[in-house]
Parts: sequence; structure tokens; C-alpha cells
Amino acid sequence: MRFLRTTEQGRRRGAPLWRYLTALVLLPLIGVAVLATTAAQARAAEAAGAERAESAVRTLALLDVARRGVEQEILPMLSVRAMESPEVLASLHVPQQVLDAQRASAAEQAVEIRGVIDDALTRIQAGSIAVETARQATADLAELRAPDALDELDIEKIYYGFLAVSNNLMTAQESVAAASMSEGMPAVTLRSIQDVQAVAHLAQIASRQAPLYLGSLFIPSDDSLIGARGAWQTAWLDYVDARNEMRNLSQASLRTQWEAIDATPAVAEVDALFSAGFADSSDTRPTAGIIADVLKVMTGTQERGVALAGLVDSAVEESRELVAQDRERAHGALQAVLILGAGLLAGSLVGAVVLGRSVARSLRQLAGQATEISEGSLVEVEVAGPREVRTVSAALRSAVAGLRRIQDQAHAVARGDLDDALLDQPLPGPLGEVVHASVRQIVHSVRQREELQFALAHQATHDALTELPNRAQAVTLVTAALHRGRRSGEMTGLLFVDLDGFKAVNDGHGHAAGDEVLRQVARRLSSGVRPGDVVCRLGGDEFVVLVEQVDDEHGLLELAHRLVATVSEPIAVGRTRVRIGASIGVAVSRDGGTDADALFAEADTAAYRAKAHGRGRAEMFDEVLRLQLNQRAELEAAIASGLADGEMQVAYQPVVDVATGRVTGYEALIRWERPGVGFVPPDQFIPVAEGSRLIGDVDRWMLHAATRQLAQWRAESPAAPGEPDPTIAVNISGRHLADPRVITDVADALASSGLPPELLVLEVTETVLVDDPLAYEHLTELRALGVSIAIDDFGTGYTSIGQLRHMPVDTLKIDRSFVASTEPAHRELVALMIRAAHTFGLTVVAEGVEESDQLAWLEAQDCDQAQGYLLHRPMPATAAGALLRRPETAGTV
Repeated sequence: MRFLRTTEQGRRRGAPLWRYLTALVLLPLIGVAVLATTAAQARAAEAAGAERAESAVRTLALLDVARRGVEQEILPMLSVRAMESPEVLASLHVPQQVLDAQRASAAEQAVEIRGVIDDALTRIQAGSIAVETARQATADLAELRAPDALDELDIEKIYYGFLAVSNNLMTAQESVAAASMSEGMPAVTLRSIQDVQAVAHLAQIASRQAPLYLGSLFIPSDDSLIGARGAWQTAWLDYVDARNEMRNLSQASLRTQWEAIDATPAVAEVDALFSAGFADSSDTRPTAGIIADVLKVMTGTQERGVALAGLVDSAVEESRELVAQDRERAHGALQAVLILGAGLLAGSLVGAVVLGRSVARSLRQLAGQATEISEGSLVEVEVAGPREVRTVSAALRSAVAGLRRIQDQAHAVARGDLDDALLDQPLPGPLGEVVHASVRQIVHSVRQREELQFALAHQATHDALTELPNRAQAVTLVTAALHRGRRSGEMTGLLFVDLDGFKAVNDGHGHAAGDEVLRQVARRLSSGVRPGDVVCRLGGDEFVVLVEQVDDEHGLLELAHRLVATVSEPIAVGRTRVRIGASIGVAVSRDGGTDADALFAEADTAAYRAKAHGRGRAEMFDEVLRLQLNQRAELEAAIASGLADGEMQVAYQPVVDVATGRVTGYEALIRWERPGVGFVPPDQFIPVAEGSRLIGDVDRWMLHAATRQLAQWRAESPAAPGEPDPTIAVNISGRHLADPRVITDVADALASSGLPPELLVLEVTETVLVDDPLAYEHLTELRALGVSIAIDDFGTGYTSIGQLRHMPVDTLKIDRSFVASTEPAHRELVALMIRAAHTFGLTVVAEGVEESDQLAWLEAQDCDQAQGYLLHRPMPATAAGALLRRPETAGTV
């Protein structure tokens, strides 16, 4: 039993702390030591491999120097031997003194080359895999250079002897390169060694061309290698293949150097001689020509050999630098691993010491935090130390978090923030549930009190019948709006709405019916204003509308007219329908300088005048502005009556094909002869129509008139077979284009006139396409009907040329300001517009052509069509239709 009690107590106490410390110290130390040893061995092996690769590259360079020297020595040796041959001397017919000079030069050259070869073979270090090859090459060369051997051997045997030494050295090069590439070097270094091999192979093949070529000239014989024509032709083909391989060098610098070598005159001349000799199987040239070619070959091949030797040296140097960099990286990595391992070991030892101290410190800190929490301070508990300490710290932190949440919820209730999401978060545990329920009950009680306060305040500031702000609240809102207008400098408007005929409804149908009418009017007014505008009821049958951020007085007057129309609609009261009206007075404070009472008085006075002038209308308080608006309203009424009474006419300006001068279509332009006034320019009445809904009526009238006229012309003067029918262009305003009814308007005009859709062109401005997405959508639908879309006055807006490809348009009309300009920049811009439009498949029309040189320049730029006073002025329908019957239609009118 005593043993069982001891075991149970041990389990409750847990493992002693020293065991954790021992494990924390020993296990990391062992792991770090093993990891550091393994990594150091790997880096050491990598460094050793890099050193071996570097030694191999040095040996490869020496072998290539020796091999090049051997192949360079072949030519002077063969030259000396050939010039000692009586047959060769007899065939050349060269003076003896020239032969003696050439022989002395060749011997001197051979001595110089031998020194280079012997030095390179001597420098190949012992222990290299090429040392035996170097010794054998030294012995073979000594035997070939011996005077007795030269006397005994013929030219072919001399060539074979040197060739065998060169081949042995090349084989040794390949072995050294293979050994260096097996050291696991990076891909870049591996490709650089392959570049060395490729360049060396080219140099070897190039050095063997001249002996074979000279042998085929001086000692031609198909029975020997050096005199056989096929042998040097094969060498030439090998050279061509090796030269093509130079394009595959991995290093750009080597490719550039090779391209420079290949482009030198000497190399090009030698290659041309060899290529010509390859193609010509019989050489019938005189001896002087052969001697000249021999001298060119001797000089050219020597210069080419020097250049290729430089290329090989560059390749070797690049490879040597890369291998050296690999070695430096390997040594650096080894050093880094050793330093890291030592650092980790030292860090582990230091960590063990620090750990012991930190455990004691964490226990003392935990005890101090527990004391502060017990005294009511919700301090942050740090979770650190051994498992036991961390478990206690985590539990204490969780308890502090719960207490802190209760504290935050209490603060939220205290400051009245009952919508804080924190109040909806439950607390953990049974105690948390009780506390959270208490908090929610408190929140519910506070909300009930706030709702009651809000209801009382709402009753004090709002009309009970309509739920609109009352007179007191209206004064407060207007005063605040005026203060904001004073700070921002923006206008503030007030509409005073006085109902007409309300007393008759009240007297005839009762007060209940009157209340229902007031509620209906309140809803209509509220739905008729913008979001942010405020409708208030002053009492009885009087309302006001507060409008902030007013753009202009005309907009306020339009709003008032809309409200008059809305209020004047019949109102259902029970089983009967009643009608009332409204007289509205409009007052404006332009800078917030007017006080609220004065603004109310101005609006009230304007409403009174509206009643005095016939009721069911709106009046502006400002006398000057009211006079202007009256004039505008008068003009709008005149436009409407002019459309109805036939005062509007259409003028047609022909559009001419620039290349042929043929009339291809017309642009329809509205004209107004106002009775008692005379001709009214379009720029005076079109803006007024665009500012109201009349522009839609104008556009509809123009669509019907223009399509009907073109249909009549087509019936009277059908187009000749093979000629296209003329088109008619009608301007459509942005306001009308944004109206969904525009699609029906166009379709109705086409159906009424019977005109094919493809003959109707709708002209719109750039700003409509850019600023109004709804207008853009309507254009797409109109284009789907078959009509064409033209951008009018292109260049005056903000449309970029690049946007044309994405727009639903068919024609680009260049603005007259660009066509008339003589500035070179404008001319270049017009040319760019024409080219871009043609690229996107658009037709180009130049507007405002008034001079013959403008037309000639447009024709030179391949502009499709043009219109302007030089060609035709706008004309009545009779004169315009007559152009379709004339064989030549272009000309000045």
C-alpha cells in the first residue's frame, strides 16, 4: 500500500524538471553534431570535386595548346619538304631565290611553333590522366623532327605522323573533359566545357584543311591521303559542319567572337578559295594563279588559326572562371556549414544555460501575475516555460480572457453602445451563461427605454398624420442646410407647396377623406424627389420640399413642375376619385446667406403669386430669373407649336465620295422659320429643346421627315444597277438616346417610310458614347436593327482612337476644325484618324471641306467621303433630290 501511495503521488507530481532540461540539452546537441558532420562531409566532397575539375580544365587548356601547335607545325614542315622535291620545283617554275626565302620562313615558323608545343607538354602536371599522352607526344614529335627522319620520310608519312600526334592529343582532351564533367558540376559549367570541345574541334578541322588542299595541288594522287582530292573535300565538309555547330554555343560572348572571326576578310577569302576548289574538280589555272592562291591559303589559314586559337583560349578562360567560381562556392559552403555547426553547438549550450534560468524566471513571473489577478488587475498572462508552467499559464490566461470579455460588455452597456457585436458573444461555462443572460436583460431594458425616448422625440418633430417632419423640424432642417451651404458655397432650394382645391374635398367628402388625400399627397411628394431631399408638412394643406446641392434654378423649377403634375393626378378616396392641384413657390439661397425664416417667406410669396397667376403652376421668387425662365418656357412652347404647326423644315447637305465625286448620301439638318421672328438659328433653339423633353419630339419629327424624304427620292430616282443607294444621316441627341423609347422611335420611322434600315445613319457625339452607359446599350440595340451609327465631330471629345474598335459604330466623321486647320500636327492627326478608322473597318467622312486643296489632301489620304461648302451647301429637298438625277454631282453650290 505504501508503494502504491508513493507511485500515485509521483504521478500527480509528474516528471522532475531536471529530466526535461537534460533532454532539451542532449538531444539537440546530438542532432546538431550529426547534421553538421554530414553536411561538412558533403561540402568537402563538393570542394574536392571542384578542385579536380579546375585542374582538369587547366590540363585541357594545355592539351589544346599542344594540339594546335602540332597541327600548325604540319604546314611549315610540309612546305619545306615540298620545296625540296624536284617534281614540285619543276612544276612551279619559281625562281630559286624565292624558294630559298620561303623555305627559310617556313623553317623559322616551325622552330617558333615547336617552342610553344614543348612548353605546353612540359607544363602538364604529374598525376594528371593526360601525363602519359604528353610524354608520348613529346617522344613522337622528337622522332618526326629528327633530320634523318625528315630525309627518309615522304610528305604523306610526315603528315600522317603529325596527324597521329594531334589525334592522340585530341583523344586526351576528350578524356580530360569527360573526367571534369563527371565531377557533378553545375549545368552552366558543364556547357562551357562542351563549348571548349566544340571550338577545339573546329580549330582542329580548320588546321587540317590547308595541308590537304596544298597536297592536292602539288602532289595530286588518289592513292595517297594528302594528295587525294577527296580527302581535303571531306575535310572541307567537316569544317562546314563544325562551323555550323558554332551557332549552338551556350555562351553569347563566344558566339559573338565567332561571328566576328567568321566575318573577317581573310577567313572569308580562305573559305571562298576552299569552296571554289570543292566545286571545281579540275584545276586548269596557270602556275602564277596557283602560287597566288597558295600564298593566300598560307596567309589566310595562319590568320584564321590565330583567330580560332584566340576563340579556344576564350572558351577555356570562360570555363576556367566558371570552375574557379564553383570551387569558391564549394569552399564557401563548407566554411558556412562548419560555422553554422559550431554556432548551433554553441547556441545549444548557451540555450541550456538560459533555459534553466528562464524556467525559474517564468515560474516567478506566473506567481506574480496570479497575485495581481487576485487583486483585480486583468494583466496579460504569458504562456511560456515547461509543460506544467504552460498549462497553468494557459488556464490562467483563459480565465483572464473571460473576465476581460465581461469587463468589455459592461463598458459597452455603460456607454450605451447596445449594437456592439461583443454583447452577443456568449461566455464559456455555467458562470458565463448566467453572466451573459444578465447582460442581455440589461441591454433589453436599455433598448426599451431608448425606443420610448425616440418615439417621443419623433412625435415632437413629425406630423402624426403623414409621418413627415413638422413645421418646427422643417425650420431646423432648413437652418442646418443653410449652414452647410454657407460653408460649401452651394445653393439651397426650398419649394413651398400649397394645395389647390383641398378645401372643396374636405367640405364635400369629409375630414377623413381630406386626411387620406393629405397622406396620398405626402407619399407622392416623397417619391417625386431625389434621395436626400426632404419633404415636410407645415400644417393644413401646406408642404415644403428642402433641396440641397442645387445646380441651377431651372432644375428646381422642373422639379416643381413634376410635383405639380404628380399631385394633380386623380386620388382614390374610398369608392370615389377626387382631383386637387398644387401651386408651388420656389426660393433659392445661393450661398447660405439667407436665414430660414426669410427663405420660407420668399417661397411662400412665390407660391402666392403662382396661385394668383392661375394655380396649378410654379413660380420662382427671383424676378430677373423668373423673367428668363419665362422666356425659355415661351421658346419651348414655340418649339412645340412649331413642330405641330409645320414651321420646321429639313435642309439636306450632300455627302460626296472623295474619289469619284458621286453623292453617296445626305445629312438632314433642321431649319425653323418662326412666324413674326424669321429664321431662328439651330444653336438658339436646339439647346433649349435639349434642356427639356422637347428634344425627343424634335428627333422623332426629324426621323420621320428624313426617312420619308429619302424613300420618296428612291421611288422617283432608283439607283442604277450596281450602284449603292444613297443614305440619310439624322442627328440623335444624348438625352433622347438615353430614353428607352428611342429604339421604338427609330423602328416606327423606318416602318412608316418603308426605308431599308441600312440606309439610315444615326449621328451621335463622342460624349454620349463615353458618359452614358444606357445610351451605349441603346446604340447597340439600334445597330442590331440594321441602321448605321456615326460618331459626329470626332476629335472634339475625349474618345481615344484605340477605343474605336470596341464601339458599336460604323462611320467616323472628323470635325471641321481639324479639316480646316493648316497646322502640321492637325494634318498628321487627321491622317492618323483615317488610317485607324480604316484599320477598324470604319468609313471616314470629313466635315466642313471649304477649299479645293483640303479636298485634294483628303483624297491623297484615302478619305472615303466629305461634305462642306466647297462641295454643296445645305439645300431644300427639291434641289437635293435633283442631284440624284445628275450624272456629275460634286461641285460648289
